[in-house]
Amino acid sequence: MGIRDDAAEIRARGWRTLAALHGMIDTALEKALQAGFKLSVVEYTVLEALSRQDGWHMRMQQLARAAALSSSATTRLVSRLEDRGLLGRYLCADDRRGIYTELTPEGRDLLTAARPVHDAALEATLAEATAVPELAPLVESLADLHPLHADA
Repeated sequence: MGIRDDAAEIRARGWRTLAALHGMIDTALEKALQAGFKLSVVEYTVLEALSRQDGWHMRMQQLARAAALSSSATTRLVSRLEDRGLLGRYLCADDRRGIYTELTPEGRDLLTAARPVHDAALEATLAEATAVPELAPLVESLADLHPLHADA
């Protein structure tokens, strides 16, 4: 095996490790959010992304990027959440083709209730993953991505 082959295998191994950790986290979050709130992980992600807008809204394409979904999947998801009264869609005043999405008070309340369950499931899963030798270094590196600051 040459140097290039070794580098490709190292990257592939890293990708498999990342996928394994993501799978563990996704499964735990899905169970916790479904059991307590009838929310999927991607639905939670959409509500959480909208909550960070500080009372503002997002265009559908921004929401699609935030949730890592296609435009059509985002439209279906937004329709489901709108049917549940968790968010609303509004036409953009300066571009009639643009559609904004924002949380309703019910959506904000559900997110507020679901967030501690989400965070606890995430914390427990990451703690569990640190016991797996292949996953521990990746979990430990997550804290370095966005370190907490006392002034933040």
